[in-house]
Amino acid sequence: MNKVRVLIVDDSAFIRVLLTEILQSSEHIEVVATAIDPIDAREKIKKYSPDVLTLDVEMPKMDGITFLKNLMRLRPMPVVMVSTLTQAGADTTIEALEVGAFDFVGKPSTDVKGKLTELSSELIGKVIAASKCNTTALEKNQSKQREIHKVTNATGQFDLIAIGASTGGTEAIRELITTLPANLPPIVMAQHIPPSFSSSFAKRLNLQTEIKVQEVLATTKLQNGHAYLAPGGAHMKIKREGGGYWATIDHGEKVNRHRPSVDVLYDSIVQLKPAKCLAIILTGMGKDGANGLKRLSDLGAKTVAQDEESSVVWGMPGSAVAIGGAKHVIPLKGISKFIVQNQ
Repeated sequence: MNKVRVLIVDDSAFIRVLLTEILQSSEHIEVVATAIDPIDAREKIKKYSPDVLTLDVEMPKMDGITFLKNLMRLRPMPVVMVSTLTQAGADTTIEALEVGAFDFVGKPSTDVKGKLTELSSELIGKVIAASKCNTTALEKNQSKQREIHKVTNATGQFDLIAIGASTGGTEAIRELITTLPANLPPIVMAQHIPPSFSSSFAKRLNLQTEIKVQEVLATTKLQNGHAYLAPGGAHMKIKREGGGYWATIDHGEKVNRHRPSVDVLYDSIVQLKPAKCLAIILTGMGKDGANGLKRLSDLGAKTVAQDEESSVVWGMPGSAVAIGGAKHVIPLKGISKFIVQNQ
């Protein structure tokens, strides 16, 4: 395996040194250069032709988002954002994912001793995954007009829609949700995302879609025309009570290394014997959600996996397909049409 060639872009000398040490600790990664700002980065991209960039958001001369937009337009490549774990950092990071960033990690501070091991593993894993990702699926056309598919003759084939996603999933969910009409059953979503970022993501989605989108912070009754996002740092489970569905929050152990976990969401629906559920698994690293989707499929639920060509990473959907959990494999652009045609 050839080493992944990385360019680190950050105006902080401390962060450049720290990220270099972390990435160079992996035998699979070579840091070919560091850059102090986007102008410096532009020259070093030409000189070193890296496989992956790590990119800070707040930098002098040009902010990270403007640089990222230019990069994805002129020379699309995998970018891992290094973001501050603040509300402002979350808002900007969600925007970066829309523009075409592969993924993000939380920016370390000078007090990183307790979290350095976790940060190292996450950063190395995401950089290596970024080097293997489907770059075509990351490219964005910001002028693209989305057609909202309409339900005309609803047959009521399902009364709950469950969606799971990870890497590349915020943009996949956005593309899917913004093309759906409001007259659909409740949608529940588990996206691998940290606290504060899930709040920003839900609020941003809510401004872009006909569906009412909200983060679930407490037990909530599900309503038609609404989409409910699991909060970062907690599992979301679904129960049936009084003739309707409710979302509940669970702060239990991580499942498949994630909280929220897609398998936890799916398995809570499995307990309801959900023949009238539609479950969808979108782009993401790993296998979370694959087994849960298979269990739902075995109980008669409609199950869909995003196809490989449109997935940034075909880990989760690919795993579901491999074990026979997905009855349908559909490109991302076709999933909303499938939903309304089968409703």
